[in-house]
Amino acid sequence: MKVFGVIRNTDKAHTLTIASEIREYLEERGCVCCISDDGKDLPEECECALVLGGDGTLLRASKIVLHRQLPLLGINLGTLGYLAEIDVMNLNAALDHLIRDEYHLEKRMMLKGSVYHRGECIATDVALNDIVLNRTKPLRTYRFLNYVNDQLLYNYSADGVIVSTATGSTGYNLSVGGPIVSPSAEMILMTPLAPHSLISRSIILPGSDHIRVEIGEGRTGIEDEVAGVWFDGTSEIKVGVGDSVKVCRSALYTNIITINHISFLEVLRRKMADS
Repeated sequence: MKVFGVIRNTDKAHTLTIASEIREYLEERGCVCCISDDGKDLPEECECALVLGGDGTLLRASKIVLHRQLPLLGINLGTLGYLAEIDVMNLNAALDHLIRDEYHLEKRMMLKGSVYHRGECIATDVALNDIVLNRTKPLRTYRFLNYVNDQLLYNYSADGVIVSTATGSTGYNLSVGGPIVSPSAEMILMTPLAPHSLISRSIILPGSDHIRVEIGEGRTGIEDEVAGVWFDGTSEIKVGVGDSVKVCRSALYTNIITINHISFLEVLRRKMADS
């Protein structure tokens, strides 16, 4: 690689200093490097994007460069992440590997979600980790009807539903007791949020399945804007009783650069040891 882009987390002031050091290091070795606050102005000839921050920053960057299919290398500035592989201490060695084209690409499955209000599609977005439908009004639960390939799987009263990829299994899904799945697996996980029933288990489905989650009536009858739909923790869309979210595998992938050849099991072992 010869042409690099750097996307930094602007909420962390020291990322500008690190980004400048990366640019200087690469330019000293005959490469081109462009620093961007949001990734939207990276040049077309850019061969990869170095993402400074953590897993959250990489999730945001994945959407920005999605249609360019630009490979991403996460540089972790916080605690050990599942997506951001490199830390600052090993940064220069990682850059040397990229310059020499010594790396691998992992294609990570993404989800496409469509939000329907009164039968009309009002929003469509993608997610690398998860699409979450949860309540917005405190101390109330609503009935969620889960369909798989147009067949009703089950319905329950709960705070919400998480639909995640294998990559997202170590995110919100894990925090509520969902299963951990190797990120190379092309699967869809459906996990209830605080269900008020004996049905509290996650469902793991093939990546080819289509899911629809519909909001049923709560105890107080029909209300508007009772829940929100979130794509990777952003882009909240308000929905009400009778509305639904359709989720399927996206035709696009996020390309993650790996250098250290650390297996997912090793990352998982380290993460669990630090928790």
